[in-house]
Amino acid sequence: MRVLVGGGTGFIGTALTQMLNSKGHKVTLVSRKPGPGRITWDELASSGLPPCDAFVNLAGENILNPLRRWNEAFQKEVISSRLETTHMMATAIAKAPQPPQAWVLVTGVAYYQPSPTAEYDEDSPGGDFDFFSNLVTKWEAAARLPGDSTRQVVVRSGVVLGRGGGAIGRMLLPFHLGLGGPIGSGHQFFPWIHIRDLAGILVHALEASHVQGVLNGVAPASATTNAEFARALGSALGRPAFIPFPSTVVRAIFGRERAIMLLEGQKVVPRRTLAAGYQYSFPELGVALKEVIA
Repeated sequence: MRVLVGGGTGFIGTALTQMLNSKGHKVTLVSRKPGPGRITWDELASSGLPPCDAFVNLAGENILNPLRRWNEAFQKEVISSRLETTHMMATAIAKAPQPPQAWVLVTGVAYYQPSPTAEYDEDSPGGDFDFFSNLVTKWEAAARLPGDSTRQVVVRSGVVLGRGGGAIGRMLLPFHLGLGGPIGSGHQFFPWIHIRDLAGILVHALEASHVQGVLNGVAPASATTNAEFARALGSALGRPAFIPFPSTVVRAIFGRERAIMLLEGQKVVPRRTLAAGYQYSFPELGVALKEVIA
């Protein structure tokens, strides 16, 4: 297949591109900067969609960037990097003389309301209780295409674990120093997925013509709490993991609204992902973490 990947130069996009290339697909990235194997956002807006069989959208400003204050300006960047770029891609698909066979968008499990007891699958309600759930709702709406000439898939991702980036990249130093531990109470659920499985779900969604609608991009071990994750990471590193990261510090660094993503969590199950035939490479946390830090 000829696959177009928006936001494909980041952590997830790099893993996806490598997997697609290994399976013989041809990848073109949509990027701010021109270069071999790329088109720019300006070219997409002005010239329309180049010939392709599938389009994947990974674009979006990193919400949990600790170097950015959670103020109105950054909130606007977070919104525009998702809604405007997604709307641009969807418009290009809708106007294309030969639209792609598949259009895949990656959003997040922030769609589901944090809860210490509820369990969410792809049919569960959500999307209407805070800034981030509303953002996911608008984001997915911006991607929606008229008609059914293009198969549409939304993957709601959990925390992505992998080498050289993502959440683990920011956690390793304190854990290596023996200063790691749970965030806040540690009782909150921690929906996670190995980078290879998230890329695998995306490739499966592109290749399998029966896959459509919402898939939860989380590992089957959905009952993991933040404290259990911290203990597993400490064990994989051979380090203690009992020093909590206080809620007050999390709120001070990230802002009260953004801190919710770290201090509260959701138990999310990939029911439809499994039913669609995807087979996980890393369904269990211990094995996933050992591969990440090896």
